[in-house]
Amino acid sequence: MQKTFRWLFPHPLLTLLLAVIWVLLQNQVSAGMVVFGLILGIIIPRVTAVWWPDRPYDIRFGRMVSYVIIVMWDILVANVQVAWIVLTRPNSKLRPAWVVVPLDLRQPEAISILAGTITLTPGTVSADLSSEGHSLLVHALDTDDPDAVRDQIKERYERRLKEIFV
Repeated sequence: MQKTFRWLFPHPLLTLLLAVIWVLLQNQVSAGMVVFGLILGIIIPRVTAVWWPDRPYDIRFGRMVSYVIIVMWDILVANVQVAWIVLTRPNSKLRPAWVVVPLDLRQPEAISILAGTITLTPGTVSADLSSEGHSLLVHALDTDDPDAVRDQIKERYERRLKEIFV
């Protein structure tokens, strides 16, 4: 039974996400749109499953919810901080820095979420992933301590992602 479920729903979260996005794109909720969204949500991941051989199955969704809340809070706080920096400091007073963040994560999905989180947070941008996937190059808009930026990324985001993707 479980093998059949995994064959039919290789990415259950993606199935649900595709169905919800379909209904949102249609701008109306009806039984037909929900059913068609579910059909798309089943077919698309099933057809593309061959290109996802190492998909993570053991994801802790409860921890993912807390991670999303933390990221949303950090985005809100960083927006205020960046607005303050832009409005009160001339460009010549900015202290930009390139920061290399060594990664303990190995799952591509977790690394993508980390890179996306860094880029979504104003003031930082993920610029590059090393060819072997062991470090991430991050640009910080204004910092006097690049090591603190690295440590904050590892403690605040990477540690939590390691707990989510077991």
